[in-house]
Amino acid sequence: MKNWTNLSTIKNTKPVALYNSEQLYAMEQAWFARGYDSFGLMQQAAWQMAQQIELLYEQKCLNANHSDNTNVYHRTERLRRVSVWVGKGNNGGDGWLIAHYLQQAGWQVEVIAVGFDKNDFVMDDQSVTSNSKDSDSSNMTDATKALQIALSANCHYQRFEEIYSSHNDSEKMALSADIYIDALFGIGLDRAPEGVYKEAISTFNRTTQQQNALAVAVDIPSGLVASTGEVFDRIAVQADVTLCLIARKFGLHTKDGTDYSGDIIDIPLIPYQTARPHKISDKNTIEAFEPVATLLTAAHSMKPRRQNSYKGSYGHVLVIGGNRVDGSQGMGGAAILSASSTMATGAGKITVACHEAFHGALLTSLPDAMTINLHDVDGVKALIEQASVVAIGMGLGRDEKAKALFIDYIQTAIAHEKSIVIDADGLYHLASLQTDNHELVTELREYSINHRVCLTPHSGEAARLLDQKISEVESDRLQAIKQCTAVYGGDWVLKGAGSLVLEQKSGRAQVYVCDAGNAGMATAGMGDILSGVTAGLVAQQDLAAESHSLSQAVFIHGFAGDTLVNQGRGYRSDNKLLIGQRGLQAQDMPAAIRHVMQLMMIK
Repeated sequence: MKNWTNLSTIKNTKPVALYNSEQLYAMEQAWFARGYDSFGLMQQAAWQMAQQIELLYEQKCLNANHSDNTNVYHRTERLRRVSVWVGKGNNGGDGWLIAHYLQQAGWQVEVIAVGFDKNDFVMDDQSVTSNSKDSDSSNMTDATKALQIALSANCHYQRFEEIYSSHNDSEKMALSADIYIDALFGIGLDRAPEGVYKEAISTFNRTTQQQNALAVAVDIPSGLVASTGEVFDRIAVQADVTLCLIARKFGLHTKDGTDYSGDIIDIPLIPYQTARPHKISDKNTIEAFEPVATLLTAAHSMKPRRQNSYKGSYGHVLVIGGNRVDGSQGMGGAAILSASSTMATGAGKITVACHEAFHGALLTSLPDAMTINLHDVDGVKALIEQASVVAIGMGLGRDEKAKALFIDYIQTAIAHEKSIVIDADGLYHLASLQTDNHELVTELREYSINHRVCLTPHSGEAARLLDQKISEVESDRLQAIKQCTAVYGGDWVLKGAGSLVLEQKSGRAQVYVCDAGNAGMATAGMGDILSGVTAGLVAQQDLAAESHSLSQAVFIHGFAGDTLVNQGRGYRSDNKLLIGQRGLQAQDMPAAIRHVMQLMMIK
């Protein structure tokens, strides 16, 4: 992706409702059922998108022409050029109308038509005008009406198939443009583009990259599945900006959607309440208009602590992990990283139950933590009784001895009604217990109904928990996290690009997508850091419920990672924490977490 910064001038900080394709279709149909015209909606959408494209062009010129030595913007009069790539569906209809409106505004326009026959461009005897509603056009599809309007206005077009086959150097076949518009596919696509469409997407991406032009997607980048965020075989338009129609699509913010969508600008079109049916007769109709998830764009603020307090006021976290199995060097670092982020988040005190071989390293790096031997079962169980939160699994080991410890410690935590965080090797053992039909799985699920249980897998761990392939989990991450909750109970995060969080609230599941975090966090130990942040927040009962939730922990974790790479959230260029994606390590995170916690404090 090209580095177009600040193209969308206002960054939203409010939660955003996310919907799947079926819900978007239902909204449209409810709107039309109220008597509104579908082609009128297409015209409105195209007009608003044309206005946004002009604003994007102005911003692009401003970025290119602004001098660092002056505060003067030198406006240059030049021909504005746009290349609009259209398919045969309604998304293509939007494209034809965008081309028409931009040409009216003085742009030099070229339309690249993909998948069209020559006969598709034959004009009717009475061509459609923008205000036409007569009987001659009543049998036309909206996309055909849009095409005919563009042809009537003499918008220049080329068939992709003709120019692609006649040019050996296909990169130079299209108009050299400032902005390229992707209007090939809409939200109905659920498979990899093939044939000429595959070639068109490849050529579109190659051309925009070579010309350093702005790539703008209509509604969704072609090739991206709106309901899941999946891109098949990496065949999708690489957009710099997506103009999102009606409502925000779930797939724009998770999995591959985070890599292909660029900046997202909403064009609502249909008022949410107006789009709902006049009469809601059943639960399914109600759910059709409830978002499948909510995009978290900011953390909840936190109040200052009371002066009259002590360490016990902010919880005691017991981290259980860092084992050493069969003479190996073990994974003491996992427990140390988790403990360090627990403390950075603000827990009052912390004890780490790890292999005694790691006690020296732990006390060297965290002298304010207490330690106990992981294999001192009676001692650890006594500490579980004293603790506020038990976080277990980080470097615990996967042998039978570790499994026995996991069972014993979880059962003790349940018996003493403690909040529980399970990660890493703890999830490994939980999956094994499910396979064995062990009673602990049922106990934990029932316990989670009235007590805090947080589980934090990545897709590989989720696949094992569900006895599925990783590809199955990744093909529908939303369904996977719901299945995890159904089997095991509790609150869940499914880590990854656009991490999903599912929390049980008043007996109802609420799903969130985290709009924080970056690829630099794809490194060893980051999951251990998240488990520590989660345990540290859960322990602090002085916080409001939303401020010590799993979703808050996931956002703080991502926000801290963004702070370290200066990831476009208003950080100043003199950010002293700045490291960058390539060099980011888990051990860098505690300092950033402390920084972020302070940023969230109400002054």
